[in-house]
Amino acid sequence: MPSALSVDLRERVVAAIEAGASRRQAAKRFGVGAASAVRWHERFRQDGQVAPKPMGGDRNSQRLEAQAALILRLNEEHPLSFLRELRDRLSERGVRASTSSLSRFFARHGITRKKGLSTRPSRSGRM
Repeated sequence: MPSALSVDLRERVVAAIEAGASRRQAAKRFGVGAASAVRWHERFRQDGQVAPKPMGGDRNSQRLEAQAALILRLNEEHPLSFLRELRDRLSERGVRASTSSLSRFFARHGITRKKGLSTRPSRSGRM
């Protein structure tokens, strides 16, 4: 993944635009794309910043973390349920989640969902 261009370059492009150059002229002068100059100037006008926004990372786990109390409570009420059953219970309460996102949620919280001694053995284990 490419890295963000320097803040110094962004500041010079925005300063040229603020000094009266068009966005395309400033982009050509500093050797950057016109779309980049437009985005940088727009961000400067809205936020007063030219620094790059954070790149990558997880943006969806925040939705589940907001429902952490509900998820943990449901897990305590039904400790032997499968992730898909937990997903369905959450869905009934209006919380959208996938089994993989629930798995990552429990990993983040250090909760293992392994079957214990109180769990019935599988069919192959009974033979």
